Amino acid sequence: MLAEELLVLEADTPLWDAVRPLLQAALRLEQRGDAFSWHGWRKKAIEAFLQGLPAHCALLVGVWETTAEGQDVLIVGCICEVRKGQICTVGTFEALTDADLPAVKAMEPGIEHAQALMQATRKQIAPVAWALFTDRATWNEWLFAEGDNETMIDKGELLATLAHQGRCVLMGGQAALHHL
Repeated sequence: MLAEELLVLEADTPLWDAVRPLLQAALRLEQRGDAFSWHGWRKKAIEAFLQGLPAHCALLVGVWETTAEGQDVLIVGCICEVRKGQICTVGTFEALTDADLPAVKAMEPGIEHAQALMQATRKQIAPVAWALFTDRATWNEWLFAEGDNETMIDKGELLATLAHQGRCVLMGGQAALHHL
């Protein structure tokens, strides 16, 4: 799941605060194996997903929250580089250095910024296999969903359902364009 030598990019930036707990959960899953589950996530299912990706690709997650003033603020901006089924680099959107990319504080949850993020990622890291763009409520619902009585939950199926409901956008080389 995680490469033996994992590179972390831009760990001293504001967006890293949201990524750090996710990386810590992944490390626990990696160390404890299939006997351990974190909010419906199991190592075996994550490894199967990663093995199904292209040999070298990137995964993106962008999560926005609307403030009381009605402004959309990026709260999660994560990029994972995957090589041969293992996550080898984890970073934030701040790691992208592209003149065509808006500053992180100016990024909005629209198609233009999503495409700019994916293009910058392709140029600097790898082609994007999957990109997920959503709001905090949908992100939390998907991330923390668990099956009843500790049964496995199909996170991919749940995400597809959320996309079909128009609650998130899935884009990338591995997805039919889903922006409902």
